[in-house]
Amino acid sequence: MIYQDLKEFSVPKTFRGKSKITVQLWWIVQGTLFALSPQFFYGWRRFLLRMFGAKIGKGVLLRATVKVTYPWNIEIGDYSWIGEDNVLYSLGKIKIGSHVALAHKVYINTGGHEYDKVSFDIFSEPVVIEDECWLTNDVYVAPGVTIGKGSIIAARSSVLKSMPGGKICVGTPAIAIKDRI
Repeated sequence: MIYQDLKEFSVPKTFRGKSKITVQLWWIVQGTLFALSPQFFYGWRRFLLRMFGAKIGKGVLLRATVKVTYPWNIEIGDYSWIGEDNVLYSLGKIKIGSHVALAHKVYINTGGHEYDKVSFDIFSEPVVIEDECWLTNDVYVAPGVTIGKGSIIAARSSVLKSMPGGKICVGTPAIAIKDRI
């Protein structure tokens, strides 16, 4: 039995949302002008992301080590923090609300492969993190997940399904264990 045949795989022409040249140009800008900027150059990094189509609110703080796959798929509300070594794997849309804190090494994933097809087709599903959430260190968020307003996701949790608002959620897979007070 053949489970996957990668020579059958191809990325659909419109999947990236922009041309291959735009994608490569962003990756060059991200690896240089974005990544090498001093810590306090938050406005500069907001500017660079906006130049590539990201919707970034007022007062957003993004560290220089943040990795963004496709900025045109990113929307971040006002006064949110995106910490060290975060990955916004934005094959699909990522919407982060206002006053959201993403600590360090948070990985937001919008894409994957259809394991039940030999051609290993690629897919994307949006991720939404509503206002006033706090994702602590080393959290993984899977494609298609919504995290409700005001929830906290504890360190090293894996959010594999949507979480309700106003909760403290822990574990792999993450579950809501109590109300946030």
